Amino acid sequence: MHRILLWLVAALVGLLPTAPAYADPGYYVVTAYDNAGLRTVDFRYWTVKFGGRPETIWPELGLGYGVNTRWTTELLYSTIGPSNWDVVPSSLTWQNDVLLTQGEWPIDLALHASLIRQAGYGGQTYALEYGPVLQTDLGRTQLNANIFFERSFEPEDGKPIQMKYQWQLRHRWHPLMDFGLQGFGELGHWSHWNENSRQSHRAGPAFFGHVDLGQGSGPDKALLYQAAYLLGTVYSKHGGMFTLRMQYRF
Repeated sequence: MHRILLWLVAALVGLLPTAPAYADPGYYVVTAYDNAGLRTVDFRYWTVKFGGRPETIWPELGLGYGVNTRWTTELLYSTIGPSNWDVVPSSLTWQNDVLLTQGEWPIDLALHASLIRQAGYGGQTYALEYGPVLQTDLGRTQLNANIFFERSFEPEDGKPIQMKYQWQLRHRWHPLMDFGLQGFGELGHWSHWNENSRQSHRAGPAFFGHVDLGQGSGPDKALLYQAAYLLGTVYSKHGGMFTLRMQYRF
């Protein structure tokens, strides 16, 4: 599995051409779990629609692996375009999440880090996203709150470190259907937030579930899904966002 991931990194990096740069606004809520030994195939899809403007879509494909009880790593290849049949490569992301606690505290803590290589004008640009992941349970309800910082490495001097947040409420109702809420936002410079009109905040209902596919020689196989529809601001403009994630674990 390690060799496969390394091979894919090399292959996909070579596929990224010079193209316009886009700031992906979708984000999926990062959660803190022990995924030791689990391999995943991850399909993600989100859309952004502003009033009176064409829809933009971001399909993504990922491969992940639970290296041990604390460390999960995933490689994601993203595209962007106005339709499913008209997309171009957008970014390549290497995501790593490390659990620091595993139930010994009332709130579990993990560290999240993503190295992003994005197609840009005149060449490639890089960004590093990092920050704490917080998760706890109140009865059958799971609560998540994450604060992330993003450092962009531009060819010239670079941009200031940006601050953003994620939160999620998930109530466990039935294995096939949990329901809750999600929210995301971008605040601007970490030490000097943008004025309110230039910040972005969006939230909306979310649905989750999983289907067990039987046991193999290793971890249980399962198909997981989540979907959400968010309203608010993206790029400081009012709009709507639909997100979908399907994950096969084996």
